[in-house]
Amino acid sequence: MKKICLFKVLFVHLYMGMTVSCTNNTDTGVPVKVELLSSARTFDFDGRTASATLNPQSSQADITLPDDPKKGFTLKFSLTTKPFKNEETVLEIHNILTVRLRQHDRNTRDRQNYPAFKMPDNSCPVLEAALKLKLYPDKDEIQDMIVGIPLAMLDEPFGKHEIVLNFSGVCWTLFVDGKLSDNDFAIGYPLWEEKNSCKINPDYTPKAEFYYPALTPKRLTPTETPSETPSETVSETSSEIQYWTPTGHNAWVGDVATIYHKGRYHVFYLYDRRHHAAKFGRGGHYFEHLSTTDFKTWTEHEPATPIEEQWETFGTGTPFVFDHKLCISYGLHTTRIYPHEQTNLPMQWDFIQKHGLTGTFNVDLSQKYPAGATYSISDDGIAGFKKTGVIFHPCENPSVYVDPDGKLKLLANYQAKGTWESQSVDQGWRCLNKDFPPGGDCTFFFRWGKFDYIIGGFVNQWIKPAGTDDSLYVDLARQGLDFYDGTGVPAVSQIHDKRFVMAGWMPIRGWGGPLIIRELTQFPDGRIGTKWMDEITPQTGEIISLASSISDNQIFANDNESFLLSFQVVPAKGGGKFGIVFSEGNNETNACELQICSDKKRAQFAAGAFNGFSAQTKSLREGGSNGLYPAPEAIENLIGVDKPFTVRVIVKGSDKLGGSLIDVEIAGQRTLITYRPDLTVKQLLFRTKGVELKHIRLGNLINKF
Repeated sequence: MKKICLFKVLFVHLYMGMTVSCTNNTDTGVPVKVELLSSARTFDFDGRTASATLNPQSSQADITLPDDPKKGFTLKFSLTTKPFKNEETVLEIHNILTVRLRQHDRNTRDRQNYPAFKMPDNSCPVLEAALKLKLYPDKDEIQDMIVGIPLAMLDEPFGKHEIVLNFSGVCWTLFVDGKLSDNDFAIGYPLWEEKNSCKINPDYTPKAEFYYPALTPKRLTPTETPSETPSETVSETSSEIQYWTPTGHNAWVGDVATIYHKGRYHVFYLYDRRHHAAKFGRGGHYFEHLSTTDFKTWTEHEPATPIEEQWETFGTGTPFVFDHKLCISYGLHTTRIYPHEQTNLPMQWDFIQKHGLTGTFNVDLSQKYPAGATYSISDDGIAGFKKTGVIFHPCENPSVYVDPDGKLKLLANYQAKGTWESQSVDQGWRCLNKDFPPGGDCTFFFRWGKFDYIIGGFVNQWIKPAGTDDSLYVDLARQGLDFYDGTGVPAVSQIHDKRFVMAGWMPIRGWGGPLIIRELTQFPDGRIGTKWMDEITPQTGEIISLASSISDNQIFANDNESFLLSFQVVPAKGGGKFGIVFSEGNNETNACELQICSDKKRAQFAAGAFNGFSAQTKSLREGGSNGLYPAPEAIENLIGVDKPFTVRVIVKGSDKLGGSLIDVEIAGQRTLITYRPDLTVKQLLFRTKGVELKHIRLGNLINKF
């Protein structure tokens, strides 16, 4: 095997007769900017008298029982962080709240993903606040709701910090130095006693103030600055949208819903912390909102469907335009919290049974807990969504759309199924087909030219001639002709220039991960392919020519965790195959092989072996799965691989991901992506059989994102 090293300082390097040189192709890709809302918050403490104040002279005090625990509380204190060994309690309210510093296992990511930020010595000290809650009025269950942050995430891990803990009655939030650092959504309230002893550790916390009821934080705008740090800017940006995740150590993108409206592409995504483990495992999701007019500059808006009540936790829906108003439907996943009989779902189904269509039910806690489908309306056609409070269907994942004939339709998922139609969003939904689509996970309709499509969740894709009866839908996934590439719960929208764009998310150690966006291609028979979207392909620096040709096994060493690799594949007559093993070097433990067989028209990812090609893995049609959520290990029926074709691969590694994404585009017609935990790619092993690889080039990604 021949081995060639790549260095960050680019120059002509000769080794074993092969040249590594710089081409004239520099700074590929288009700069992308994501303008984020500020995470900075301010509290109006002026004019408020603390219910209790603790300091070194009085490090213990009693807090009187609040007259209404639902009004919450705010706790403000100074914290001096410094090196410590195991664990230190810095503040405690007996049987209510514990704030501590502790050393977290640097190899354990679990729900909080603390090792995304480690200290230079590889340790992982964290600050945590545990609020003890009694979950339900009718259940004798008490759990700690924990929010926290790794100290390495702070500008000064060891130093003086201002901490605010805020329990609004709905949300439990940690603010560090004026920035929202972690939060969770409560079920239940603290069990306050008549007198609640509170104490601080003066070595770490010189002063603490307790306020009741809770204060309301205000988000700062780019023209404002926190009073404590007047030089600090509150505007925030991200440098990429492809593979993007929300700010924070444990924040991810969940189910995605999109629409293109009046020249603007909207991405609504279920904001996720803790991989579906927030709200004590009930999800605690709601729709956040991004939009763009050119795919180069993206804007973050206020949440479209914020959680404002303890019974709220939301499921997937769809944006749609009805009566000239931009709306978004979504599900009230109340049955994740309360039993079916305690919700108004039985009332809704009784109405359908009696009248043959749905009725209108409002959010009315005096009757039952609301559940099912509801929607919000934008006040300006761009953002500023307001909840209607109308429950119009018992399904908890409603997919509402206006079909090409102008009819209002709904595809029901979760707690219901089938295709429904109505003259109004608010009421009168009548079932057209009770068996199709068959429920499942988050179905989505679109028309492209001569064909209608319905996609669903992770595995479903149906097609029929446009405008024909739904009974003519054919399951493409069962034929191995679907477009799934590892992206979960995708949504498709037509944008300008008659282009179609798909957006979804990639599972990372559980539910939720980075945002993935594809451009779609369509073939005459209606089959859909996927490719990278030029506007958002990450930028690279100077492109290194690794080799003009590879026809036998060769190894290249790599020293950048994120890069783009491109090459041309020339199949021999009858075809052949090649494999690239991405590894950390001599360690096969986390190695991953990309294998493409031009003769079988297949591509796959598999555990990488250094001594030969990996065995064939399964496509979705064959029952393949990545082990987390249904996602293809292999794709079939590749197009354009019987003649010379181009392959591009992006390897994206980061501390937050705790591993690497490997994203491949094949012949500009098909994509496949995988996530490999604990893999940092330091070596590329190429092997070929019956194909030649030419013009192998590599460019390091410019931006950290």
